Amino acid sequence: MKTVAFGQTGVEVSAICLGAMEFGTAISKDRSYEVLDAYYENGGRFLDTANIYAHWLEGGKGGDSETFIGQWMRDRGNRSEMFIATKLGFDMPGRTGTLRAEEIESECESSLKRMGIDTIDLYYAHRDDRETPLEETLKAFNELVVAGKVRFLGASNFMAWRLEKARNLSRANGWAEYCCLQQRHSYLRLQAGTTFTPQLTIDDNLQAYSKAENFPMLAYTPLLGGCYVRDDRKLPAQYLGVDSNNRLQALRKLANEIGATPNQVVLAWMMQSDPPIIPLIATGNIEHLRENLAVEDIRLTSEQIIELDAAGICGERNMVLIS
Repeated sequence: MKTVAFGQTGVEVSAICLGAMEFGTAISKDRSYEVLDAYYENGGRFLDTANIYAHWLEGGKGGDSETFIGQWMRDRGNRSEMFIATKLGFDMPGRTGTLRAEEIESECESSLKRMGIDTIDLYYAHRDDRETPLEETLKAFNELVVAGKVRFLGASNFMAWRLEKARNLSRANGWAEYCCLQQRHSYLRLQAGTTFTPQLTIDDNLQAYSKAENFPMLAYTPLLGGCYVRDDRKLPAQYLGVDSNNRLQALRKLANEIGATPNQVVLAWMMQSDPPIIPLIATGNIEHLRENLAVEDIRLTSEQIIELDAAGICGERNMVLIS
């Protein structure tokens, strides 16, 4: 797997990040190890987890994914090769889900302990906590960096103006600042007036910001849980509409023309956009993983990307809803 420069951090990361949300809960140990091993064997070194994963699943209590990732790294002896991202900021049993200083400090210690590591490579604010003063949050994050417990800071589910306000505040105080943004993003676009709150999406403003600032963005749920390729998976209501119909037609047409799957075209479009976006894929199926990783063999032309981007631009007439 190729690597890409990670904004202004001075490091390179895998071009595809592997999400570990259901490892340690919904996905068995054997299947999880199979997927993790295959990702590693293909050159993947970028893993994404969070302190809350996955307390809502049967048997989950939070921290399950972190604990599992830590065990896998110890079993494989590869911690020094991996770039590990985790997060805090959403509530779970026994946690407030704030970005108060004391919670940041305690949750970082808990994540380090669960994974059995000394330093988190990328530590995200999983959401924007507007009830806590930014100064308190950013100072606490900076103290983790100064202490060597965290290398880089990331933001997730932030609006552009809040992200810029936070970065300016960090610069003014000489603190470590957010170096990347992780948001919901896929080829299909939300219909007007719909949201996935508290999940926020990448929009045109954020893409322009990313390009101008050399500020990397990562996309979660890029494949919409299989909706592009599985008839038994229905699109969420937020995507239903003529725009999605037209974009799905363009996606499937191009996939047929180049001998790829719709999932592969979505990932290729994302990774080859301007600016490029790092997709975060999550699966417990080894064949799905191989399908996704094969995207590196696909190179879309500029004309094909323009065609994909333009699909869905139409008026309100002849609107047909996906059922």
